Amino acid sequence: MFKLLLIEDDTTLFNEIEERLTQWSYEVFGIHNFNKVLQEFTEYKPDLVIIDIQLPKFDGFHWCRMIRAHSNVPIIFLSSRDHPTDIVMSMQLGADDFIQKPFHFDVLIAKIQAILRRVYNYNTDKIELKTWCGAAVDYESNIVTLGTNSIELTKNEMFILKKLIDQKNKIVSRDELMNSLWDDKRFVSDNTLTVNVNRLRKKLDEIDLGRFIETKVGQGYIAVEEAEG
Repeated sequence: MFKLLLIEDDTTLFNEIEERLTQWSYEVFGIHNFNKVLQEFTEYKPDLVIIDIQLPKFDGFHWCRMIRAHSNVPIIFLSSRDHPTDIVMSMQLGADDFIQKPFHFDVLIAKIQAILRRVYNYNTDKIELKTWCGAAVDYESNIVTLGTNSIELTKNEMFILKKLIDQKNKIVSRDELMNSLWDDKRFVSDNTLTVNVNRLRKKLDEIDLGRFIETKVGQGYIAVEEAEG
């Protein structure tokens, strides 16, 4: 069980996040004395820290700096502040990610899972995560995350994206997609497939990934990903 330290002074929000994270089998700790955040961090020895910027006494930037001076533990900022300088400051201080409030809880879970997997090199059957064009594609929660931005897909949209990514740089015919959707008890007609692909591409445009889903007229679709290097 991973231990998470949630540095949040809003009691209502803390309780809500704690309840949801506990449902995912995380052990969640809070701060009792906001004058002694570093001391309590040292006592808890968490595997990951989630921290707000606006806190009593000292802000989250201060405590991130203090924690980084002693540990490389992954840190996620969770804040209602969305000024670009706040995000830049977070990254410069060594944070691993920045999530703006209000947020979709599935986005938080996806980011936590991705960071824990990367840092601690663990595997889980609960979430299947793929990387495509620099984005984290979470098949379980239907979330695609690129940098600090995330989008949520419908089950059909994610099913189509998964089929394309599994055969990236290769054309997947419309017949293959529709037959797969039929076998998965999500039958769609030819017109519905077109609508779903267009919606998928439009959502991906929000994080500048729509251009990587190409239509091959008379053939099908292709998820393009250039080879690194």
